[in-house]
Amino acid sequence: MPKGLLLLFLLIAAINIKAQNDTLHQKFVIDSIFISGNKITDEDIILRELTFNIGDSVDNDLLIYNKERIYSLGIFNRVELKMLDSVKEINLLNIQIEESWYIYPLPFVDIKENDWKKISYGINLLIKNFRGRNETVQTNFSLGYDPSLSLGYYIPAIAGFEKYFIYFALGYASNNVKSIFIRKKFGEFEQKFSSFNIGFGKQFNVYNSASVSLGYQYVESPFYFPGLNADNERIDRFPVIGLKYEYDTRDLSQFPTSGLFTGAELLIKGLDVNNINYEVFNLEFREYRKIIDKLIGKWRFYYRTAFGEFIPYYDYSYLGYSEVIRGHSGDYKEGHNLYMGSLEFYYPIFRDYFLNFDFIPIVPEELLRYRVGLYVQAFGETGTTINRRDKLRIKALDTGFGFGFTLLFLPYNLLRVEYAFDEKFNREWVVDLGISF
Repeated sequence: MPKGLLLLFLLIAAINIKAQNDTLHQKFVIDSIFISGNKITDEDIILRELTFNIGDSVDNDLLIYNKERIYSLGIFNRVELKMLDSVKEINLLNIQIEESWYIYPLPFVDIKENDWKKISYGINLLIKNFRGRNETVQTNFSLGYDPSLSLGYYIPAIAGFEKYFIYFALGYASNNVKSIFIRKKFGEFEQKFSSFNIGFGKQFNVYNSASVSLGYQYVESPFYFPGLNADNERIDRFPVIGLKYEYDTRDLSQFPTSGLFTGAELLIKGLDVNNINYEVFNLEFREYRKIIDKLIGKWRFYYRTAFGEFIPYYDYSYLGYSEVIRGHSGDYKEGHNLYMGSLEFYYPIFRDYFLNFDFIPIVPEELLRYRVGLYVQAFGETGTTINRRDKLRIKALDTGFGFGFTLLFLPYNLLRVEYAFDEKFNREWVVDLGISF
């Protein structure tokens, strides 16, 4: 190719690339917003997720971010934000949605403590977007190991007072004691837990929220032993006050690629009723950001502490149950304080692929459309528990690392399959639902 033609070709390509970038970052002033596709969902439930208002300037990046925030509600199969051609110089933003199925009677089988002899099974009934207000009704019934029954109702936006939310929760469980010390001394046995909570909070803006809760807790042990209960008897009865704050700028909460999440919670237990008086404090920080091209990095720090005059074993901080170091799934630790840190990188094999099974008869169309993605990830994490008079030592940390795949099946769930190692390169498979953090 002659040099002159080559230079002309490169010049035209550069102009086209610049024009495309200018289009992507071109700003528009939003003059009007209208929503289409919502059959039962109230418009204000969608509008309250937006980080801009009518009269604000937006670009393509901001529209993509807000699309993911609407997806995060978990009640839509598909969301599109499109700027329509200007009519009489008026910029119209159309938010197009496809609503998902909202009633999920889900049977489950849960293998506790990686032990096939400790299996819980039951059904989880979830009703999402109740009354078209994104309200959630959930009940859980399980048998087998650690049988339980619970009922919860969450209202994220009180009608007429959209910045305020409220929730109720009732629960009963017969759980095997978690304490390693107690198990070594007495073997395994069950404690009965009953609780009631009501919470009320405010969404100050799209990122900040705070709440307060009031509750009552009942804990029954089959016998008395110091530390097994907080009272000097085998049964504890006490009130609980909770204070909570969250700051959340994540795009897609089910699988974030950008943003921050910070949460802090203080539970004040007992209030000196029946000589019970102690506190539990949780602090968590997460960050998600783009590293290079499509490579995403994220990290998490989590801290939990129980403090006060006397802490019962059932409220100690534990590793190996709800908080697990991958590579140490069968290792259990307990103490007043828990420290945990995680780092992970993930890259898409494919993303935002929409599956449509409309050709299947009888099944409601809301159950036939899915947003699918497949990611490969590598991770490392470490953590430990210590008692309040002990010092945090590096040698006491449990550390794990590994790699795996995550399959997104939105708006419903995620499947993770990972191969993990501990410090001595002992290996294990990790198969789990939901995001790691």
